[in-house]
Amino acid sequence: MIITAGRYKGRKISVPDESITRPTLSKVRMGVFNTLYSIIGEFEGKSFLDMFGGSGIMGLEALSRGFEKVRVYEKNPKAADIIKKNYASLGIKPDLRIGDSLKFLSKNEEVFDVVYIDPPYKSGIYDEVLALAKGRILIAEHSEPMEFTGSEIIKQKNYGGKIVSFLTKPAL
Repeated sequence: MIITAGRYKGRKISVPDESITRPTLSKVRMGVFNTLYSIIGEFEGKSFLDMFGGSGIMGLEALSRGFEKVRVYEKNPKAADIIKKNYASLGIKPDLRIGDSLKFLSKNEEVFDVVYIDPPYKSGIYDEVLALAKGRILIAEHSEPMEFTGSEIIKQKNYGGKIVSFLTKPAL
């Protein structure tokens, strides 16, 4: 997998075994960040939370494109080790939390500019994650049309089997 833009553009990273994660394709990553730019403008000085890190590619794309602060949550220890290696290969120390992202969210009051949510598609936890996520813009990657309780859809894009929804929540 290759970082698609920014200061680390073209750098290769490792991915966990596909039985552990589902890597976000480059065309989807490019689309996510292009759409995000059209919504919030420059990324410099902004924060990004990747709720289900996998390989860490979304956080690395965010850092590469200028986000100042990037945090990654990952539950699987094998995937977390790959995230550490991927960040180290670029000379970066990750802000990585290993464990259940829902438990981290329930204890954390910090608000991020962008929260990227890509749990296992059939997990059934989207509503719970969205209820706990504290972000000005929430981005949910999913495989089927969904309703998002308590969130407003700003924009939605379909990438042939992957749907990306850009959301806001009232009172943030």
